[in-house]
Amino acid sequence: MKYLMFVCTDPEPDTDKENEPDIDVWVAENDANGRRLQGNVLAPKSSATTVRVRSGELLITDGPFAETREVIVGFDLLQCADLDEAIEVARAHPMARRGRIEIRPLADFEQ
Repeated sequence: MKYLMFVCTDPEPDTDKENEPDIDVWVAENDANGRRLQGNVLAPKSSATTVRVRSGELLITDGPFAETREVIVGFDLLQCADLDEAIEVARAHPMARRGRIEIRPLADFEQ
């Protein structure tokens, strides 16, 4: 099953710096075992453009639409057997301690 993992900042990160995971090791391990299909860091939120259509009118806003303290800073597309495996992969990501990780399965419209 495929899962999209949103990597986000968090205003209340873990303060324990002991045994902090290394992102390069996390990427290499998950690429090597085929669990990480793709991933990347996003450009700063100031480069975002929000597109909406309301009553047929195109509305374009510079910057992110949501005004939150948390910001999506990256993503990874995972291939895991189930949600439990995806959680274990996310748990080992450095941003699980410095930020937060949201895992969402990709919809399967063929079922």
